[in-house]
Formats: sequence, C-alpha cells, structure tokens
Amino acid sequence: MKKKKIYLFIKRIMDFLLAMLGIIIASPIFIIVAIAIKINSKGPIIFKQKRLGKDGKEFEMYKFRSMVVGAEQMGTGVYSKKGDSRVTSVGKFIRLTSIDELPQLVNILKGEMSFIGPRPVLTYHPWKYEEYTEEQKKRFNVRPGVTGWAQIHGRKDVEWNKRIELDVEYVNNISFITDLKIFFITIFKVILMKDNVNKDETSKNNVIDNKNKPEEKINA
Repeated sequence: MKKKKIYLFIKRIMDFLLAMLGIIIASPIFIIVAIAIKINSKGPIIFKQKRLGKDGKEFEMYKFRSMVVGAEQMGTGVYSKKGDSRVTSVGKFIRLTSIDELPQLVNILKGEMSFIGPRPVLTYHPWKYEEYTEEQKKRFNVRPGVTGWAQIHGRKDVEWNKRIELDVEYVNNISFITDLKIFFITIFKVILMKDNVNKDETSKNNVIDNKNKPEEKINA
C-alpha cells in the first residue's frame, strides 16, 4: 500500500511535467485543429462535458468539438457510433486519429485527470455514482485517464460492466510497469486507428441494470 501511494505521488508529478511538455509540442496542432473546426461548423472549438473523476467528484472534461452543436439533444444516443450524422467532417478525422482528446492535457495540468487511468464516465451514464456497487466504486480511487486498461482491451467494443471490471482490476494492480504497457499499446492502437468507434451494443443508453447487481470479485 505504501509503495502504491509513493507511485501515485510520483505519477502525479510526471503527469504534470509531461502535460506541460505535450501542450508546448502540440501547440501547432491545437492551432490548426481549432481553425479547421471553426471553418467546418458553427459552435465552440472546445467541447466541455461533466464527468465523474476521482472519488466520484464532478469535473468538466475538455475535447475538441467533433459533433454539431446540441448533438446530445438529438435523441440518437449518448455516444456516437459508426456513420453518426451528428459528427462533422473534421470531427470524423480528429476522432479517427484521437486528436480530439488533446485538450485533456489541460485537465491533467489541473489535476483532474492522468495520462493513464479509468476513462472518466458521464455523471449519469452508464449509472449515477451512487448506483455503482462498492466494488465498482474502486475505479474512482484514482484519477481518471486519457487511456486505460479497459481501452487496450477493446476500448469502445467492450460492454460497460466489463469495462468497469477492467478498471477495478487496473486500480487493484496499479504500477509503473502496467502504466508503461498501457502507454505503448495505446500508441500502437492510435497509429492503427483501432477500437475508436462505439458499436451499437456499447453505445446504447439502456445498459445492463446495475442497482441489484451483486458485487463482483475481480481477479487480479
């Protein structure tokens, strides 16, 4: 437990320094993407959305806007899927290349996120914080990440209960070696543009009911 606390402290320092460096290096991309989004469609450049962070606390996660304004109110689901008409032409490219995630470097600087950890979930989907089981709530014991254990095991192909199971597995076994493995596999997946589109069964609003779901024992 002591080693875990020390690593989490060091990890936060590394996150801050790498996020600063990332923003400096990626600044030309920020400018180009911002201009492209503004030319391509009406609306803000940055999309802000409330998510659940460490200890279940709410924060605003940043992304480059890839959908038309008001997309969530169009009645076609919380998450987008292949061929979603709400996604702009520029949005399709920045999603395919994961460039839309770059503004989360600011979330990392602010201490709301980490480079690696469970992906921050919506405040109401798949469930509200209080509807997670005590075992599932372990996923909120660390800062959420830009990428994580669930993402390298299928990312958006994985059904929600399984995603959360993988998140808890990560939290129970967090280490530098695990984070390094996640980092390199993520880079590989981004280069190949794999697993970055929601499939129908994982993008639906109606996920498996969790209220009466028994606590699961996660194998480390």
